[in-house]
Amino acid sequence: MTKSALVSVIMPVYNQAHFIKRAIESLKLQQLQSWELIIINDGSKDDLERFIRPYLNNHRIRYFFNQSNEGLGACLNKGLDLAHGHFIAYLPADDVYYAGHLKELLAGFNEHTALVYSGVKHHYNRIAGGQIAGYSLQLVQVMHRKSGVRWIERDELVTDDLGRMYWDKIQFEGDFVNTGNITCEWVDHPHQRHKIIREPIGGINPYKLYYGVKQPLRYHSTMGNFIDEVSYFKQFRERKDTPAAKSGLKILLVGELAYNSERVLALEEQGQQLYGLWMKDPYWYNSVGPLPFGHVEDIAYEDRKKRIAEIQPDIIYAQLNWQAVPFAHQILMENPDVPFVWHFKEGPFICLEKGTWKELLDLHNLSDGQIYTSPEMRDWFLQFVSGSDDTTLIMDGDLPKKEWFKTERQSRISYTDGDIHTVVPGRPIGLHPHTVAELAEHKIHLHFYGDFTHGQWMEWITKTQKMALGFLHIHANVTQENWVKEFSQYDAGWLHFFQSENNGELMRANWDDLNYPARMATLGIAGLPMLQRDNTGHIVATQNLIQRHDLGVFFKDMADLSKQLHDKERMQQLRDNVWSKRMMFCFDEQVKMLTSFFRQVISLKASGKRKEDLVESHKAIGY
Repeated sequence: MTKSALVSVIMPVYNQAHFIKRAIESLKLQQLQSWELIIINDGSKDDLERFIRPYLNNHRIRYFFNQSNEGLGACLNKGLDLAHGHFIAYLPADDVYYAGHLKELLAGFNEHTALVYSGVKHHYNRIAGGQIAGYSLQLVQVMHRKSGVRWIERDELVTDDLGRMYWDKIQFEGDFVNTGNITCEWVDHPHQRHKIIREPIGGINPYKLYYGVKQPLRYHSTMGNFIDEVSYFKQFRERKDTPAAKSGLKILLVGELAYNSERVLALEEQGQQLYGLWMKDPYWYNSVGPLPFGHVEDIAYEDRKKRIAEIQPDIIYAQLNWQAVPFAHQILMENPDVPFVWHFKEGPFICLEKGTWKELLDLHNLSDGQIYTSPEMRDWFLQFVSGSDDTTLIMDGDLPKKEWFKTERQSRISYTDGDIHTVVPGRPIGLHPHTVAELAEHKIHLHFYGDFTHGQWMEWITKTQKMALGFLHIHANVTQENWVKEFSQYDAGWLHFFQSENNGELMRANWDDLNYPARMATLGIAGLPMLQRDNTGHIVATQNLIQRHDLGVFFKDMADLSKQLHDKERMQQLRDNVWSKRMMFCFDEQVKMLTSFFRQVISLKASGKRKEDLVESHKAIGY
């Protein structure tokens, strides 16, 4: 009898069992009863079949199951293939129809119509007479004629833009008509697909973890940059695994890898065996497994104790940011007999705010080795945690891999127009609109990269462009393989621009004082002198590093900066020096030091020495 249904309703569902009964009941109450329901279970792990079993005796309801999650596009295409109706509607398992919904949508069609959509209730009590501002037309709103057009699938692109996935592709088939009536509800909850996809709440890493995606993706959310893992990591995926060295270590990576996650392959290339045990709820920039470049064996959280016992890792290398602290702490407590190294990149003050300070202190005090981003960060922690020459190391947490250093420098823009051109990759922290206007007065341009960041700084951009007309330039995001090519055309690059207030007192230092920002490596790779306010008399990690290696310019005001940037001989000397020392920002160059540290920690653990018995020292290793 379903073959006579006028409307085929496709219901994709993944781990939404507790919503589905309400959705199906809302369909059963429709004034238009000439429908069939096609439920596509996309590999759910929440006992969905128990919830829908009472409905499967209904001849109008058909149920299909994917063994693993294939993605929204694949589910909807499967539904289209199975549909008998002349018209297609969609009812995600977490959404709701009102009684007149299908009837009103169908009434909107004439011979020139391709798609009809309704108004919608959303975000609990808000309403939209049609498309919700800032979002695509949602599945629950739409009915269209059955056609041969296919939804974009995961292998092609992951996006939360449903227009890009389908609606835009059928516009040539006819008009889009709005009923204007509120006849359905797009239900707001934390695990909506668009929230899992969109930065900064979701993102590529939360998406892959939530849906169990193992392959690299082409990914573009409506709030972020285009990410092409397929081509980006192709060179790593296609090479063979490096055979384990006779004296190689079995390293269990724990937590997350943040930026430049492929750096860990430098360990594998030296014959170490890598395993990954990843935090469950990463931020969009917290890289977790399955890693898109391969060569790391993932351990399922549920099987971690058994698998760790089987592997018998030589060392646990836990990292990196404040979000990983609770998870890393859990693994530390569960594995007291395995040598454990804690590498912390950023977030001690956030740990205070989030209530994970105790766990952070445990990671520093109870781990067998600790790695700090900067000597200043190490000294700050050693005011109140244990540590010694034998158990601490200085190494930045997310340095890029050597493959991204190969491009040659480009000709500078300043050769063409005679002005000074500076760049900020990422947020222009500390550069206020009036600051950029002062730069413009001295013929100094600012080039601002990162389209995701632009969305967050749109008000700043608008105001700055008015105040510094012609001197603020907006550019799309640039990935690592193009850092040298793109950024070497500028005269200098901005670090975080701030005035320190610690007056040389370590306990008063804040995060700006202690941190090496991620952009430091970006600028270093491109051979760019680094720009920062002169904070002489204060403890500032970046200033100390740059002065130690002569990597940049420190200035009191914009007139001072202009004078220094126009000193051609000095600036050329700086550029050449940064270029000659740029491999200090390469993870591969640090690997021998890192593995040597691992072996030292393993040896100390085997000797039975306790950190409390070791003499504390503030000596910095590395930089």
